Amino acid sequence: MSDSFRTESDSLGEMQVPADAYWGAQTQRAVENFPISGISFGRRFVRALGIVKKAAAQANRDLGLLDEEIAEAIIEAADEVIAGDLDDQFPVDIFQTGSGTSSNMNANEVIANRAAELMGHKIGDRVVHPNDHVNYGQSSNDVIPTAMHVSALEAVVKDVIPALETLEASLADKAEEFDGVVKTGRTHLQDATPVRLGQEFGGYRAQIEKGVDRADNVTDHLSELALGGTAVGTGLNTHPEFPERAADYIAEETGLGFQEADNHFEAQAAHDAMAEAHGALRTVAGSLNKIANDLRLLASGPRNGLGEIEQPENQPGSSIMPGKINPVVAESVNQLHKQVVGNDAAVAAGASEGQIDLNLYKPVLAHNLLESAELIANGSEIFAERFVDELEANEEYCAEQVEQSMALATALNPAIGYDKASKVAKKALAEDKTVRQVAIDEGYLTAEEADEVLDPEAMTHRGILGTDE
Repeated sequence: MSDSFRTESDSLGEMQVPADAYWGAQTQRAVENFPISGISFGRRFVRALGIVKKAAAQANRDLGLLDEEIAEAIIEAADEVIAGDLDDQFPVDIFQTGSGTSSNMNANEVIANRAAELMGHKIGDRVVHPNDHVNYGQSSNDVIPTAMHVSALEAVVKDVIPALETLEASLADKAEEFDGVVKTGRTHLQDATPVRLGQEFGGYRAQIEKGVDRADNVTDHLSELALGGTAVGTGLNTHPEFPERAADYIAEETGLGFQEADNHFEAQAAHDAMAEAHGALRTVAGSLNKIANDLRLLASGPRNGLGEIEQPENQPGSSIMPGKINPVVAESVNQLHKQVVGNDAAVAAGASEGQIDLNLYKPVLAHNLLESAELIANGSEIFAERFVDELEANEEYCAEQVEQSMALATALNPAIGYDKASKVAKKALAEDKTVRQVAIDEGYLTAEEADEVLDPEAMTHRGILGTDE
């Protein structure tokens, strides 16, 4: 063979592996068996695999089940995986064996060969064995769901929640800045009673605040780890103390409250926690979509739309229409929402399809959840910094439009009754007059009474205008 390859073997025989690759025969088989999407696991999941393998080696070392020198080499190699130094050594496609065995063996082989190298041996020498040492007391069936929960919880806690808090803060700032801007409210996309722009932004802020709560609510179930269940949940071939010790090491490595699963059979045969977590992400993405759509509407124009806010000029909007500016960042948020909805369908379907003692959709569940988390985290940060923070209110225009609104007639109900107020509104619309003007012209109110009853800013507060209530 060429010097660019070396020979490695597994239970099925010999395989030619790139000479500079840390992976071995089983990974190479997977590379050749699954040239499907060209998508391999990203940083979060590869990091999680390293964390799991490190914790397993630490626990087995403590229990006297691994030689000290071999264990320390495995730990050092796993640290390199955790740090991202070996990300290019994880080429296996997402669409592979449903248990994720190929990715587990990919980690085992990479860590084994790198550990051997750290001990002064050549790659492929098998002085550190991928199964007997790196995978000791483990199965793909408990390693992969453990890595799923580790990566998912880290993504939620360290990526999604901080990004949402950034967006929440931006919306809170705008709610305060715009609190004095009175504008026309809208229901059914038709004029409604006045509202302060700051109140609308306060609503958006509350959506994101509740989104943070929803994300936080999934952490308890994601913190349960399947590690220690081995093949079917019984824990065959692993030490009774291994699961708790390994979970403690994982918690120490991540700073998160990981613990052994309450029930290993549930943890391996079902992935309801992943479906629950992605459901929260889908809901958050829906909140982002609603807010982005609203801001696009409020910024529509600049002359023939609502035009109540000024959007940032992020980039030229058209290759043919000079001067056109589009809400491109908000549109990117709309698009990520659609991707998350699609991912949610895949997660919901995959999580519901476990057969007997094992769910066989682990890789696609992990990939879709982590993609959604990344989209939401990145999208929220960009939405806050490159769109929300740059918004400005068209205060005078908002005030002009409020005065023209037919919905001001609502405030007439307590003073003159619904039927008369309805006539005022219809006449104002037909004659292109303001509600105030018609109410005075018809003798329903004096000018002084109209000023009190038809005060747009006062209408943005709870109460009955023109009374002591």
